[in-house]
Amino acid sequence: MVKTGLFYFLYDKVLSPLYDCAMGKKEQQKFIRTVWKYYHTHKRDFPWRCTHNPYRILVSEVMLQQTQASRVEGKYRAFLIRFPSVSALASAPFAEVLRVWQGLGYNRRALYLHTVAKIIVKEYGGIVPRDPKVLEQLPGIGHYTACALSTFAYGEPQVFIETNIRGVYLHHFFPTREKVSDAELIPLIEQTLDVSNPSLWYAALMDYGAYLKAQGENPSRRSAHHIRQKPFKGSEREVRGALLREISIRAQNSTVLAKHLSFPRERIEKNLSALVREGLISKKRNTYALAA
Repeated sequence: MVKTGLFYFLYDKVLSPLYDCAMGKKEQQKFIRTVWKYYHTHKRDFPWRCTHNPYRILVSEVMLQQTQASRVEGKYRAFLIRFPSVSALASAPFAEVLRVWQGLGYNRRALYLHTVAKIIVKEYGGIVPRDPKVLEQLPGIGHYTACALSTFAYGEPQVFIETNIRGVYLHHFFPTREKVSDAELIPLIEQTLDVSNPSLWYAALMDYGAYLKAQGENPSRRSAHHIRQKPFKGSEREVRGALLREISIRAQNSTVLAKHLSFPRERIEKNLSALVREGLISKKRNTYALAA
């Protein structure tokens, strides 16, 4: 058959991705053995892996959003000591929740978690739902977090993807491709999922993915969904974090805050307004305090 320009175009755009996604049984078994072999020798121990308590898994999954596991570990333990149950969290003042959260960053997650706890107590009798579709209706709970919670807390074999999992499949099945979409990875994840013990399998994938990233080759950079995180220093996140730390000590007005902090006044005012809109702080006259 003559391979015309049209043939190559169709192969590259249509057929090649389909062949890439197809996995023979031997290839599948080899991949699974590789992941398990690494995990059994180098698995990481985290406190949230020692429980199937849905509330504790919920706390860990929200904390792990956009934050490295090593940074979460200490905060996770401290948070559960102060708020050992969903009802304890729901009944606590938000200002106290935010104080315990301080240091993790992305403080809006603390507000989401507090709000979710209140909803679970009020609408679900204090029991964390197991259905991902129900979980996704809760504030701050996206598709990944909902599926991960269902899997790690209830043993449901959900199909989901996060950065370390993504890196593993890119490394093994798309070693040279750029801009690989998650839609191409999901069938591979589904084919290799250990439905008898999905939580352990996902833990193995995450640990292996973290190892690959630490080797200097971050396969996730070849994902169509990869976004390089901006540096914290000089960012609006830095300003917001500094403002919340100051306000958590005592209520203050913007003039005092500007004296204590080395950021331009306009950035301080801008971020104070944003924090009020998001419900993280309140404003009475010109004094700012943590939300009640």
